[in-house]
Amino acid sequence: MVLYSMLIPMSLAKREMFQYLMGYSPLHNVKPGVSYPAVMITTGDHDDRVVPAHSFKFAAALQAAQAGNSPLLIRIDINAGHGAGKPVGMLIDAESDRLAFALHHLTEKSR
Repeated sequence: MVLYSMLIPMSLAKREMFQYLMGYSPLHNVKPGVSYPAVMITTGDHDDRVVPAHSFKFAAALQAAQAGNSPLLIRIDINAGHGAGKPVGMLIDAESDRLAFALHHLTEKSR
């Protein structure tokens, strides 16, 4: 898939808008050699709004670019979509994991 090519005619306004929109892309803003903080990416294996492959590609890009020691986790809900219709137990599990991850990585190591 070609996102942009100089061979395809495009007005200056469209070219500027394309560059502007690329600024929103987490995947296209991963920089090699950066010491990224701890990251937890979440997805559902049946998500039809944010296809799980996007989460996998982002995780792979972060893993390849990471210059530090911080962990990179990807949490995949099985038989789950984008959020609506998830059983309460699954919602509680996901939120518990997110909060535990944040608490672990945001608290002082000296305690």
